[in-house]
Amino acid sequence: MNYNNLAKAEAIPEASSMIETFRAIGYNLETAIADIIDNSISAQAKNIYINRIWQGGKSVITIKDDGEGMNSEEIIQAMRPGAQNPLTDRLETDLGRFGLGLKTASFSQCRKLTVLSKRKKETPAFWSWDLDYVAQSHKWELLQWIPEEFTHELDSQLSGTLVVWSDLDRILPLQTAETDDNAKRKFSDALDKVKNHIAMVFHRFIEEKSIKIFWCGHEIEAWNPFCINESKTQEQSTDTINGGVKMKGYVLPHKNNFSTEQAYKKAEGIKGYPAMQGFYVYRGKRLLLAGDWLGLFRPEEHYKLVRIQIDLPNSLDSDWQIDIKKSKAYPPAVCREQLESYAKSVRSKGTEVYRHIGKILKQRAGQTFQPLWLEKKKDSKWSFVINREHLMIQDLKNLAKEKPEQAIETLLKFLEEAIPTKTIYINEAQGEETQKTPFSDMDTNILKSTLAIMFENQIKQGKTPEQAKAYLKTIEPFNNFEDLIEDLQ
Repeated sequence: MNYNNLAKAEAIPEASSMIETFRAIGYNLETAIADIIDNSISAQAKNIYINRIWQGGKSVITIKDDGEGMNSEEIIQAMRPGAQNPLTDRLETDLGRFGLGLKTASFSQCRKLTVLSKRKKETPAFWSWDLDYVAQSHKWELLQWIPEEFTHELDSQLSGTLVVWSDLDRILPLQTAETDDNAKRKFSDALDKVKNHIAMVFHRFIEEKSIKIFWCGHEIEAWNPFCINESKTQEQSTDTINGGVKMKGYVLPHKNNFSTEQAYKKAEGIKGYPAMQGFYVYRGKRLLLAGDWLGLFRPEEHYKLVRIQIDLPNSLDSDWQIDIKKSKAYPPAVCREQLESYAKSVRSKGTEVYRHIGKILKQRAGQTFQPLWLEKKKDSKWSFVINREHLMIQDLKNLAKEKPEQAIETLLKFLEEAIPTKTIYINEAQGEETQKTPFSDMDTNILKSTLAIMFENQIKQGKTPEQAKAYLKTIEPFNNFEDLIEDLQ
């Protein structure tokens, strides 16, 4: 197409309207601060400091690092929306993509964004976005302004960057009084959630000691979703699929096999076990998505111990549809079948741990496991029967010769306590097979003989045949066999 012969007109976005659009992208406080930390990591920072300063409606959040820093021109470029082309090839360690993170993350939480930065052997520089000024001027203009109390914040460092969020209108009403204890508590609670989010999202960096992240002066401890320090965690083999994507599955221990109650509680994570199952998608060791089956499966209670690590190179951002917030991912069709197949294998192991931890332990010890209930499958129908070869059943048969009442009572107690409810629930939830209709394949002669004994006993107790039959029809499961009851003589 020849563009030289065509008339042209500029269509510059209206500044205030465009920035308000940026504010609505969908960040929450946790993902917004994580996006700022990404920039610090990309700038080779070793230490990152997050702080909150309570001043009511004038409260401030700061993120400071000791990275390479920027000069004045570089700050302006970094503050420019769309500072980088998302199609440009990046270093493997680069956590950015769209050139929007600093701005969109910050605008989503505050009306004033200030960046103070310093390169080695250079004078610190600073610039600010003030959304009130943009709304007034309708211009894409930065202000060379910084809150006075932060002017010398980097003087003691060789290099680094300070990001200041003020006028936190998306977190606090700007008219909030400093003495409002209820608002202060909510502000503190919201930021505590950020601490837990950071411990999860950047756990691999923290564990490798490539960075330290400090929360109000206290170093954040990593939260690893895979419980790799628990001896009973089952690690699966690593698989590689299309484009260099790597998968590694983990099945967490049953509650009874965690090293401590505290370790089990910690492992449940931010949202609890059921919500934390699924895939954990990483890009450059940075967690993008935690606990999601990527549309391949539904979350189920019996898979709550299954977590699968996926590592993506940043060259696949487009294929996996990584969003601006770095909190969503959608696997391409070419990967879905392999993801599903691998996940089914890990989920199967997770189901075994969930429903019968004893079975797995016995198998590991090289012994034959003796279930009290046996699962039967016939013609796509499933059911459960008592294991007649169970050692307890054999011993109770011998006991019944001398103490029949005790033997029967003991058997009933164990049957009541050992009903395989978890497995029944799993079978029903999976919906892959249908439960067998009770008595559908049972010899009717057993039913008839049992009914005959019960009928005779009722007659001996003084009931008429009609009364005895009416009574038997009220007793489960014989209420389902009225025709056999009517045939009784």
